[in-house]
Amino acid sequence: MTLSVFDAAAIKKAATSQLVFDTVRDALIDHAEGRTSVPPPLHLDFPDADGDCHVKAGWIAGATDFTVKIATGFYRNPALGLPANHGLVCVVSARTGQIRAILDDRGLLTAWRTAAAGALITHAMARSGAATLAVFGTGEQARLQAAWLAKLRPLSTVLVHGRNRHKAATLCDELNARGLAARPACAQEAAAADMIITTTPATVPVLDAAHVREGAHVTGIGTDMPHKNELPPALFHRARLIATDDHAQCLDHGDFGHAVRAGAAAQDSDIAAGLLLKAAADRPDTAITVADLTGVGALDAALASAVLGRLPR
Repeated sequence: MTLSVFDAAAIKKAATSQLVFDTVRDALIDHAEGRTSVPPPLHLDFPDADGDCHVKAGWIAGATDFTVKIATGFYRNPALGLPANHGLVCVVSARTGQIRAILDDRGLLTAWRTAAAGALITHAMARSGAATLAVFGTGEQARLQAAWLAKLRPLSTVLVHGRNRHKAATLCDELNARGLAARPACAQEAAAADMIITTTPATVPVLDAAHVREGAHVTGIGTDMPHKNELPPALFHRARLIATDDHAQCLDHGDFGHAVRAGAAAQDSDIAAGLLLKAAADRPDTAITVADLTGVGALDAALASAVLGRLPR
């Protein structure tokens, strides 16, 4: 078998946002219903460089391939003129064990599946009339979350909160150029939006639970290692509905786990995100809902296989 290597440019040509949405949605449902094999992620932390790395693997029952993915985040890179995120995906035959392809995507597929998962679950759990979005963070994922959620529902306003005002203003300019009405906001104003998505590598919560209003939905996507923490335990205590993309992962190294260990949420108080994508839960308009997404290897496997099927061989 000849090993094929595809770069990010080829992957961009092969994939569409609809392909990513459909693949991620189906994979989350498969995972929720127990049709996946996902070992615990391997984590490496590089505090001197403000960097981290995860290695994730996954397989969906019956699929011809499984994947092993390396994803890195080195958060000082932008100051060096380098992207903060990088990585690649190794696609392996689940029938022979031979490596079929290397997707040298520079973290692109991880960014897409994260954006799709965040947008899908936010759209599914938010009130039907929710129209204001706040993003905490100013990087690639903040931009993607806003842009991809806008593909699923109309957004009247996008509030951007970041520690760096210049970066927040720059992101607002990018979103405005895409047709979204975006402006910078302080943490308290952002926390009062209809929908909130946190996209940071924070190690302490980025918003105050008391500032989140009744009826709001909050999705956290940045807490994917044990030392990170974006959402305060008090927010989970206020939540009527809590969703996790993977119960064990979120309990081990997600914001949900921080809340459980703080006594703010019961260990069995969450529901699988994929189940909410299959059938929406009853949601009173005054309820606060929360989703904790730590990233699931089965989604990487499904998306890599879907994209590989569209690449020239």
